[in-house]
Amino acid sequence: MHTPGSSVSGYALLLVVQVVFIIVFGFCTDYAKELLPVKNETVKATIEVPEASNLRKYPHFQDIHVMIFAGFAFLMTFLKRYGFSASGLNLLVASLVIQWAIIMRGCYEMEDGIIPISLQNLIGADIAAAAVLISMGALLGRTTPIQLLIMGIIEIAIFAGNEYLQLELVKAADVGGSITVHAFGAYFGLAVSFMLRPKKELAKAGLLEGSSYNSDISAMIGTIFLWIFWPSFNSALVDGADQERAIINTYLSLAGATVATFVLSALVSHEHKLDMVHVQNSTLAGGVAVGSICNLLIHPFGALTVGVIAGVISVFGYRYLTPAILSNLRIADTCGVHNLHGMPAVLSAIFSSIYATFANHDTYGTSLATIFPAMQNPSPSNSTEMGEPLEYVIGGYGRSGAKQGAFQLMAIGLTMAIAIVGGLLTGLILKSPSVRQLEEHELHKDDAFWETPSEESTTTTTTNASNETAHQ
Repeated sequence: MHTPGSSVSGYALLLVVQVVFIIVFGFCTDYAKELLPVKNETVKATIEVPEASNLRKYPHFQDIHVMIFAGFAFLMTFLKRYGFSASGLNLLVASLVIQWAIIMRGCYEMEDGIIPISLQNLIGADIAAAAVLISMGALLGRTTPIQLLIMGIIEIAIFAGNEYLQLELVKAADVGGSITVHAFGAYFGLAVSFMLRPKKELAKAGLLEGSSYNSDISAMIGTIFLWIFWPSFNSALVDGADQERAIINTYLSLAGATVATFVLSALVSHEHKLDMVHVQNSTLAGGVAVGSICNLLIHPFGALTVGVIAGVISVFGYRYLTPAILSNLRIADTCGVHNLHGMPAVLSAIFSSIYATFANHDTYGTSLATIFPAMQNPSPSNSTEMGEPLEYVIGGYGRSGAKQGAFQLMAIGLTMAIAIVGGLLTGLILKSPSVRQLEEHELHKDDAFWETPSEESTTTTTTNASNETAHQ
């Protein structure tokens, strides 16, 4: 009997997980100090007022929230018989993992054993959820809801550790999350997909692994949501001039990627017609490719160039690489996350290494230490009496530009390695006998887990409505 994965016991287990989260939130979390009433007047002046700090991030939080719960959901509805699952499971998985992300990420931010919760934590949780939804895209239509939830729980735990490693210990510059979110989510999902790969004779697109006219329009709505709000995703974690540069560079990169996508799609597609798969996905590749460098002085020319390159490699990936990976490695990538998130994220890391190599005080002035924290020289304000930095950083402070560039490449290499190993182990768990797996005839179909209108009743209703109209 497939206990954890069966429809009843699996959802019962989900309820238990939710109860555990409630208990953890009850004992281990509280509002951040600035959100609590101040009882001591002498302390009041030292506490930053939320309206002047965190609340200015609320518009960005709204935008990212729309991306997670509407953009990703609609984008994955392109499968003609999987719309309920794409949108519904997106809501379920995201709702679960944002709670878990607050807990896991909070473990690295605890104060006196308590996880402080503020609007900043919610933004971080939404961004973490994006990594899981990216992985979900690689597996779309090939897993049960419970498998997705198990994957999300494991992935967030590994994601939080990797995020802390890259941003706090390696001190990689990754404002837009190309390294820690997009690359991690893509290669984690592909590794899980590798473990769940079909038999050699079944390593081909399924009968229902295609779109319809209406489902493609629905997916295009998701693309438009993501395209519009992507500048907020890339700029939410910075302020001031850095934030404005991130918005401008993301905007231009998306525009460049969109034009390149349409041109190249017409050139490489059958009969030289536009391919909706390219338009729905590769137009967004510019937002991923500029993520790690969006707040740098890359010049508008650089932003457009990065976007165009990202659009080109993404379209080539969808046209040639995805079919080759499926036929040769038996890795199913339903949404093509390798082309939209994986390769553009690696491209972003490479560009971040190049730009970091040439970064110096003459170019960035006092903001150099903010953008590249490990490039600042140790000073009495951030050192112990022995002259060592208070905060441990791999490689230490006082890095040169070339050294910071090397650490940018180290960050993407470590992230990919951690994601792949974590994904392989997760896939091993998901294919265990105790977890229900989909049969071949259940792939990419809603009715395996949803109450769906039958074809017969839909046809009858349409016919009756047409007859009534004719009689009138």
